[in-house]
Amino acid sequence: GSEMCIRDRCVREHPKELKNELEFVLNSREDFNKTLEIFKHPDDVENIKRAALFYQLIKFSYASGLDSYGCRPHSLWSDFPIIYQASARLQRVIIENKDFEALIRQYDREGAFFYCDPPYYMTEDYYEVSFPEQDHIRLKNTLAGCQGKWMVSYNDCSYIRDLYAGYYLTEATRLNNMAQRYEKGSEYRELIITNYDPEE
Repeated sequence: GSEMCIRDRCVREHPKELKNELEFVLNSREDFNKTLEIFKHPDDVENIKRAALFYQLIKFSYASGLDSYGCRPHSLWSDFPIIYQASARLQRVIIENKDFEALIRQYDREGAFFYCDPPYYMTEDYYEVSFPEQDHIRLKNTLAGCQGKWMVSYNDCSYIRDLYAGYYLTEATRLNNMAQRYEKGSEYRELIITNYDPEE
């Protein structure tokens, strides 16, 4: 989304300025709530400050959900080397922000590889952007015409299994961040879907 593009561009082009914005940030509920209020009106904030606000909300929110304070200790200073490493890696990266179908068609060729992480089916309301059922179908149809290889991660459910029938479906689990507070070790079932044999 646009917030990710702004953050990535600032990491790539202005890592020092971003670090300076984050250097004296406190991990406090009051500051988190103020940051959240400012972030709700992003047009009033220039991009480097906006990227810093986004970074704070990710690091200090519960399960990186951006909406409630996480009550967990975390030093942003420990992230500064990562920001510079990310900036170096992003120097040769093209940052795009357009519809997935147009983007995939633009870059598809033999030897291309696409990784897609769409909103999980029936959890779309938790995302900032709309992704109705027809977009799940459109994504699958777009990938079906690819010359290159692709990988998609989804929640493991019968609808997605049926939609991607005929492709390689690999079951996976990850820790369920939202449930960790109540049930340690809680896992979330996922599918990794590819148009190639992942065992190759």
